[in-house]
This record gives sequence, structure tokens and C-alpha cells, in this order.
Amino acid sequence: MNCPFNTDLSGKTAVVTGGGGVLCAAFSEELAKCGARVAVLDINLDAAKKVADKIKENGGTAIAVHANCLDRASLESAKSIVDKEFGPCDILINGAGGNNPKATTANEYFDKKTIKDPSVQDFFDISPDGIRFVFDLNVTAAFLTTQVFAADMAESGKGGNIINISSMNAYRPLTKIPAYSAAKAAVSNLTQWLAVHFANANIRVNALAPGFFVSNQNRTLLFKQDGTPTERTEKILRGTPMKRFGRAEELLGALLFLLNDDAASFITGVILPIDGGFSAYSGV
Repeated sequence: MNCPFNTDLSGKTAVVTGGGGVLCAAFSEELAKCGARVAVLDINLDAAKKVADKIKENGGTAIAVHANCLDRASLESAKSIVDKEFGPCDILINGAGGNNPKATTANEYFDKKTIKDPSVQDFFDISPDGIRFVFDLNVTAAFLTTQVFAADMAESGKGGNIINISSMNAYRPLTKIPAYSAAKAAVSNLTQWLAVHFANANIRVNALAPGFFVSNQNRTLLFKQDGTPTERTEKILRGTPMKRFGRAEELLGALLFLLNDDAASFITGVILPIDGGFSAYSGV
């Protein structure tokens, strides 16, 4: 297994939440290539096992661990397994996150014709439970997971690295997904807060802000059943100067750079866009 970018993570324990998903699976595999012992955490243990098995088949070291990032007891249980198998966490990737249909509007703009249409969910129909779920999944999960896994980093004096996953939504909210956009903005803010709080513990905290990548969660929003792009996809690509979606492997260089204690030793509190130019494009 060869690690690019000369990032040597040998001897380090990496914990990746949401590790069974498309992007975090790629993160897990890359960390293993660089020598890390990788704990793939996911609420879906079967998905985590597939990732861990692939890593081991390719010569890396990994375990799959069930974890509900909204349940401290579940996280504590996962930590005890990681500690026993690999030792304390040195690298934490807070990858668990997502959206929920209950916090999504059907229309991009307010339309009084559908305000009382029970078949169309508009802003006034959004469920408080949906909003809470989205904030919990993206913000509370990162908060709780950091509390559980960063304590050893802080107490050891050796420091460590925490990477959160923000989004382009944090810079400019996207239509239809108000709760998800606001939650990712909170993730960026939390990243900066943690960076300051842990600076004297030698823990660097940064975030990746992906643009548009195809994942299991958004695939049906981006492509029709016959594989052709949806109208939303066409709008996304018009607003992306590189005119395509990102590939999971295109996040890896930024990830390894931020984890490299030689190359990025003075970088903390940064939210790094990886978006094909989306955040730079005004539309004209």
C-alpha cells in the first residue's frame, strides 16, 4: 500500500465516523494506505465491515465498530473497543452527517398556490423534529464524538488532529434544504471554536467543505431512475466552473495535507473548500 503526499501515519489510530458511506470509506482507505490503524465507525455495521474488510484485503489494518454518534453510551462502547484493539485515538474524522426529507422544501421559492396543498411540503410544513434531527446528525454528533474521542488527545500532551466535514452550504445556503445548510454553517463555526479551545493542547482542528459529490444520500436527487441528470443537477453544473461533480478521491489530497503535522503544523481552524470553483463563481 502506497501513501501519496508523503504523509506517514504509521503508529497512529484513526477513528472515522460515518465510515461506511462513500466519502468516508475513501477517507478510511486512504488513512490505512498511509499506515494508520483505522477504526471504521458507522451505525450500519455491515457497511462499516465492508470498508474494513477491503482495507485488510489491501494490506491495511482496520476494524469495523458499531456506533450511534447521537448516543454517548454507544460512543463510549465504541471507544472501549478502539482502545483495546488499537490504543487511544490520534486522528478523528467526524464524517457522520446528512439531511432529512422532513427538513426539506419541495419548492425553491415560496409559492402561495401550494401553501395549503397537503401534497407539497413548503417552509411552513417543515417539521421541528426534522430540523432537530438534521442539527443533531451534523452538529451534536460531531460535538459528542469529539468529547468522547478527543479527551485522550488532550490529556496525553501529544496532541492530535480532528477533521470535521462542512459543506458549500455553509458558505451559501442552497435552496430547499434550510436545516442542512444551517447545520453545516454550525459545523464550520464549531470547527473554529474547537481549534481555539484545543490550541494549547496541540490539537489541530480543521474542516473540509466539499462541493458537489455524488453519494448514496443524494443520488436520487441528482439523477433520474434512467440515469439522466435531474434539473437540480443541471443547475449545479452550471454553477460549477469545472462543469462536473467531484470524485471521492479528489478530497484525499486536502485530507492528507491537513493531517500532515509537518506540512500543516501551523494550520488550524480552517474550512477548506474543495468544490471545482463553485464558491468562486458569481454566475456571470
